[in-house]
Amino acid sequence: MTASIDVDVASYSPVTSQEVTAVRDILQAAGLLGDAVRIAYLGLLDPQRGRPFDAPVDRRFRVFLHDVSGAAPRDVVVSATNGAVESAVELDTAETGELPVLEEEFDVVERILATDPQWLAALAARNLDVAKVRVAPLSAGVFEYPEEVGRRILRGLAFVQDFPEDSAWAHPVDGLVAYVDVVSKTVEKVLDFGVVPVPAEHGNYTDPELTGPLRKTQKPINISQPDGPSFAVTGGNHVEWENWSLDVGFDAREGIVLHNLAFNDAGRKRPIINRASIAEMVVPYGDPSPVRSWQNYFDTGEYQVGQYANSLELGCDCLGEITYLSPVISDAFGNPRQIHNGICMHEEDWSILAKHSDLWTGIDYTRRNRRLVISFFTTIGNYDYGFYWYLYLDGTIEFEAKATGVVFTSAYPGKGYPYASELAPGLGAPYHQHLFGARLDMAIDGWVNRVEEENVVRVPMGEGNERGNAFTRQRTVLATESSAVREADMRSGRTWVISNPTSLNRLGEPVAYKLHPQGQPMLLADPQSSIAKRAAFATKDLWVTQFAEQERYPTGDFVNQNRGGAGLPAYIAADRNIDGADLVVWHTFGLTHFPRVEDWPIMPVDSVGFKLRPEGFFDRSPVLDVPASIKGGHENGTDGGDSCHC
Repeated sequence: MTASIDVDVASYSPVTSQEVTAVRDILQAAGLLGDAVRIAYLGLLDPQRGRPFDAPVDRRFRVFLHDVSGAAPRDVVVSATNGAVESAVELDTAETGELPVLEEEFDVVERILATDPQWLAALAARNLDVAKVRVAPLSAGVFEYPEEVGRRILRGLAFVQDFPEDSAWAHPVDGLVAYVDVVSKTVEKVLDFGVVPVPAEHGNYTDPELTGPLRKTQKPINISQPDGPSFAVTGGNHVEWENWSLDVGFDAREGIVLHNLAFNDAGRKRPIINRASIAEMVVPYGDPSPVRSWQNYFDTGEYQVGQYANSLELGCDCLGEITYLSPVISDAFGNPRQIHNGICMHEEDWSILAKHSDLWTGIDYTRRNRRLVISFFTTIGNYDYGFYWYLYLDGTIEFEAKATGVVFTSAYPGKGYPYASELAPGLGAPYHQHLFGARLDMAIDGWVNRVEEENVVRVPMGEGNERGNAFTRQRTVLATESSAVREADMRSGRTWVISNPTSLNRLGEPVAYKLHPQGQPMLLADPQSSIAKRAAFATKDLWVTQFAEQERYPTGDFVNQNRGGAGLPAYIAADRNIDGADLVVWHTFGLTHFPRVEDWPIMPVDSVGFKLRPEGFFDRSPVLDVPASIKGGHENGTDGGDSCHC
C-alpha cells in the first residue's frame, strides 16, 4: 500500500512583492516598525501540519526585528492573509543570541574604525593609509568576554586595497584585530600584536600579468533543445519533470527550499520528501593565532545565504535551455526586493543510464541518463557558494555544494607553520572547514517513517563459510533520538535507510530511500571549544528528530553570538521515539580545506554533497519506459533519424 499527502498548492506559491509590502504595513500599523527598526529576516512559514486540506489558506510570515537604537529585538509572526500580528516576542539577547548580521553593519565597522585613535595609531605604525584599508566585518562568536554578553559585536580584520580594482585579500594586515559594538558604535578593543609585513604581491586574477595570453583553443559548446526543456513550470514555482513533481521555494536564510518532492509511479503520485533545504552552514578556521582563533562563520544563521544570492547570467552561470525563477525577499526596511534570475533550472545529459549487450538474446540496449538541475549561487564575503539540487530519471535525489571565490588570507609566519598554507610569498591561508547541515523533512509514502543504520559485515571463515568468501550486511533500527546521533564510517560502508514500515513493495519489504554520505571529516575543533558548543550539529554526520514545527534550524533560531546548546542538542533532549514517526533527518557533510597554491588568487570549484537513492521504493526499475536515443543526440521520434541499438 502507499499513502498520499494532500498538498495545498496555494500554501507553497512564491512570495510576492504585494505580500512583503502587506507584512510591512501590518508591522507599521501595529507600531512594531519605526524609523530605528530594521528587518533582519522575513520568511514564509510552512503550512501547519495536519490542517484540513480544504481550510482557507493562511500565508504566515516570520519576521525578526532589530532596533538600531538598542531596544530589545522581536521575533514576530504575521498573517498576511488575515492582516494581523499573531505573536510578537521580545528577545533577551544575552540568553537567545543576536539577530543575523545586517548588511548596513558591514560599512559601520570600517567607518567607526576609520576615526578611532587606537586603530589609526596601529595603521600609522605600519605606514598604512587608512583610506586604503578595507575592514572585513566578521561575526564575533562567543568567547571569554563577559562584557560582550547581550551586546551586538562584530570583529574587524584589515586588508590593504591599493586601488579600486585591487584584490584586497592579497594584502592582509596581520597582527591586528578590532572589536566593535555596532549598536553603540564604539570600538571596544584594538588588539595589536606587533607589526607584520603586509604581503606585497598582488592577486588580481584578471590582470594580464597573471593570466598571460588567454587561450584560443576552446571551440564553442552549444547545448540545444529545439523543442524546449522537458519540464514544465506552473503557478510560478510548481515543477513537473519526468515523473517528478515538486514546488521550488526560496528563503532569505536558507536559499532554495524544495517542497513536496514526489514521484509518479505508474499513475500513483508517491511522496518522498516534504521539505528539503540546507538549513545551516558554518566555516570554522583552525589557526590558533590570537588574531584569528575566534574565526567561525555561520554563513546561513549569521549572514543568511539567501539574501546574497546572485543574479545569474546565461552562458556564464548556466548553460543550455534555461528557465529562471526570480524570488522576492524583503530588504531591511520591509521593501520587496526581487533577485532577478536568482534560481536556475535546466536539464543536463548525464552519460549512461543503463546499458547491456546480451550474448544470448543479441539485444544491444543503451539508454542515456539526464538530470534536472535546480541551483543558486551566493556570495558571502570572500567565498562564493553554489547550491545544486539534482533529480535523476531513476528516482535518485542528490545535493552538491560548490565552493569557490577567494580564500581568506593571512600573513604567513614562516616555513613549517602547522595551521596555514603559503599561497604566495609571505601570504598565508589558514586551514578551515566548510560544513553544511541538510534538513530533510521525510515523507516516504506518508508520515510514518523509520531510520535504520546499515553496515557491511565481514563473515569469519568457519562453518558455513569454509572458503572465507562470505560477507553480508546488518541493519539496526534507530528507535530514539539519542540513538540516532551517528557518525559515518566509510570502512563499514555505512549508510542510513529511511523507510515506511506501513507501505510494502511487491516483495513484502518496506519501501525506502537510502542516504549515502560522502564521509568527510566532521568538526575538527576540540569538543570543549566554543565552536563545538555552537555548531554541535557539525560534530556528527546524522541526527534524526520527531517532526516539530518550531524546529527549523540545526543551530536554533538565533545563531549570532549564541553561546551554544540551541538547535539539535535541545531538540533531542526529550529523546522522543522516532520508530514509525513523522520524522526529520538532519545530515551534516562538508569539506576540510588545506588551501593549495592552485587555489590562489581565485579558487577553482571544490564540491561536496550526498545522495538519496531508492531502496526498494519501486517494484522494479523505474526507467524501463525511457526511450532509446537517436543517433546524433536527439530523442527517439523527434527527427526521424536512426535509433541507437535497443
